[in-house]
Amino acid sequence: MALIVQKFGGTSVGTPEKIRNAAKRIIQAANEGNQVIAVVSAMGKTTDELVKLAGEMTSKPSKREMDMLLTTGEQITISLLAMALEEAGHPAESLTGWQAGIQTESLHGNARILDIDTKRIELLLNEGKIAVVAGFQGWTASQSITTLGRGGSDTTAVALAAALRADKCEIYTDVTGVFTTDPRVVKHARKLAAISYDEMLELANLGAGVLHPRAVEFAKNYGVKLEVRSSMEEERGTIVEEEAEMENNLVVRGLAFEGNVTKITIENLPNGLNTLSSVFSLLADNNINVDIIIQSVNKQEKTNISFSIDSAIFDETVQLLEQNKGQLGFGQILHEDGLAKVSIVGSGMISNPGVAAQMFKALSDKDIMIKMVSTSEIKVSTVVGQQDMINAIETLHDVFELDARVPVQHA
Repeated sequence: MALIVQKFGGTSVGTPEKIRNAAKRIIQAANEGNQVIAVVSAMGKTTDELVKLAGEMTSKPSKREMDMLLTTGEQITISLLAMALEEAGHPAESLTGWQAGIQTESLHGNARILDIDTKRIELLLNEGKIAVVAGFQGWTASQSITTLGRGGSDTTAVALAAALRADKCEIYTDVTGVFTTDPRVVKHARKLAAISYDEMLELANLGAGVLHPRAVEFAKNYGVKLEVRSSMEEERGTIVEEEAEMENNLVVRGLAFEGNVTKITIENLPNGLNTLSSVFSLLADNNINVDIIIQSVNKQEKTNISFSIDSAIFDETVQLLEQNKGQLGFGQILHEDGLAKVSIVGSGMISNPGVAAQMFKALSDKDIMIKMVSTSEIKVSTVVGQQDMINAIETLHDVFELDARVPVQHA
C-alpha cells in the first residue's frame, strides 16, 4: 500500500463543482489501494476577500490577527471537501494545521515549519480514512495560529510527504505541468516531462509560480518525489526529481520572469570591510529580501551599492535605510522603478560556456537594455525595463529553441 499526498490549489477547489472533482481524484487514488492525504488551499479568491474585509476594519491590521483571519479560508475548504468525500461514500476527516500537528516558528505571515507530529494523521489513515488537511497554516509552541506565506499550501503538502515518508506528492493545479515558461504569455511554451530539483528551485525563486521555492527545497532535502499535474485534465504532469534527463539536449530548460522590480542604489558608503555586512544585515534583520547586488568603488574611494527588490517593499526599505543613515554613513539613495527580471535556467549551462553571451546578444539585437545581471552555475538573470519583459521572454524562448514539440503523454 502506497501513501500519496495530493495538494489542490485555490483554482482547483474554487467552486463546489471543482471540490467534487477534487474528491473524485482523491477517491480514484484511494480505490487503487493507496492511503491518501489531501492538502487544500482556500477556495478561489477567498483569501483576497478576507484581506479586503480586514482593510475595512483598519489600515494596519496586526499580523497575528491577519493569520487568525486568513486561516479561516482553508478551514472552509477542508470541511466542504470532507463532506464531498463522505457523500461519495469514502470516510474522511478534516484537520486544521494545528490539528494536523504542524508546528511553526513564531513569525506571523511567513512562518517556517519546525516539526510535524504525525500521530493524528497516521491514526486516521490506519482507520481507512482520507485525511483532509488545511494548507498554508500551523501553530506555535505558545499555541498561536500562523500562516506560511505565499505558496504555503505547497509547502504543507511536501512537508507532510517528507514527515510521513510518502511515496509521492502530487501538486494539482490549473496547468498540466511545468512549462518552459508561462504558457499564458508565450503561447508556444512546452510542457516538460521532467525537471531537476535544482532547476525547479531556480525557476521558482525567479518568479515561476507553479511551485513555491520552499516546497521544492523541502522536496530536494528529503527526496520527496513530486509531480505537478492538472486537476481537470487526465494526462501526465511534470516529474520533479534529483536528476532529470535532458530533453532534446537543451542547455536551457526554462525561462522565468517577474515584474514590479525596483533598483535601489546607496551612494557614497564608506569603503570598509564591514560595509556590505552592515547594509545587508540591517535589511535581513527586518525581513527585507534583496535580489541582484552590484558594488562599485568610485574615485573618492567610496562604495556604491545597488540591489533589486520587489517594488511593493520600496517605501519600507528606503525608510529603514534613512533611519539608519548615520550608522551606515552613506550620501544619498537613488532608485529606478518600472523594471522586470528575466532569467534563463538549465543544468546544461554548467558544461556549455557562452550561454550568457548568447542571451546578452539576443537581447541586444532586440534593442533591450540590460540594467543588472546575476549568475549562478545554472541560471543567468537580467533586469530590464518592464516594457521590454514580454519581448525579452519571447525572444529568449525562440533563441534557445524551447518550443520543440514532444508527444503528450496520457495517464
